[in-house]
Amino acid sequence: MALLGSHLRSLTPLQDMSFLAIDIGNTRLKWALYASPQPCAAVLAQGVVFLENIEQLAEREWSQLGAPHSILGCNVAGDAVRHRVEEQIFELWELAPVWVVSAPQGGGITNGYDHPGRLGADRFVAMVGARWHMLARGAVRPTLVIMIGTAVTVDALDEKGHFLGGLILPGHGIMLRALEAGTAGLRVPTGEVREFPTNTSDALTSGGTYAITGAIERMHRHLSQHSAQHCELPPITLMTGGAGWKVAPALDLAHEMVDSLIFDGMLVLQSHRLAL
Repeated sequence: MALLGSHLRSLTPLQDMSFLAIDIGNTRLKWALYASPQPCAAVLAQGVVFLENIEQLAEREWSQLGAPHSILGCNVAGDAVRHRVEEQIFELWELAPVWVVSAPQGGGITNGYDHPGRLGADRFVAMVGARWHMLARGAVRPTLVIMIGTAVTVDALDEKGHFLGGLILPGHGIMLRALEAGTAGLRVPTGEVREFPTNTSDALTSGGTYAITGAIERMHRHLSQHSAQHCELPPITLMTGGAGWKVAPALDLAHEMVDSLIFDGMLVLQSHRLAL
């Protein structure tokens, strides 16, 4: 089912239509039940589980929830995990969720990927959420969208909502595991971020952090240079993801942490879908 909408529109309150949003990442499943499918809706319940525990959702986290009116999910963990979640949902409520598929346009975003459908659904949804946050601040400007998780993505939106392109790089854990696998003697505890590391633990932690922040700052520079020709205002930078707290203190850019960015994007998409 297409989740389209070339621009953000005025949203009419949708009463008595509870909405369950599901975000399946590479490591964890996050969910939130909202009073209605629209931005700023009240959160009725929320939670997070590791993927190895999702078979227990129907018996634990979701057992006391009433059947939602609609369900929208974002999944980057593959078909097997998606099927396991669908089984839990059907067992409880005999409902079938809709899953986000990246589209050429949707939620105010024009998808500039060479093959739009191959853009990760989480990146697409996060950009929709970021676009909504930017417009809610009142000044139309470019937006840098950062997700820090198992992998790191850094995506650039111009002031019109065109996705210009973005970066994908490994997160801290993948970097450390790669070094452990390829280099003898590097199985050491996590260290601290230092300007001049003087032990292996700090050197590894600092190196990974600076690799991520360096990529973010480079993309911010690219977006600022591009935007200088088209927009008077500089980009805003929005960050989300479970490991964002590790990176944020070392990032030499003004930025804002928005934990709900993917859920905010799903609320926008679902409100557009129901309005079609």
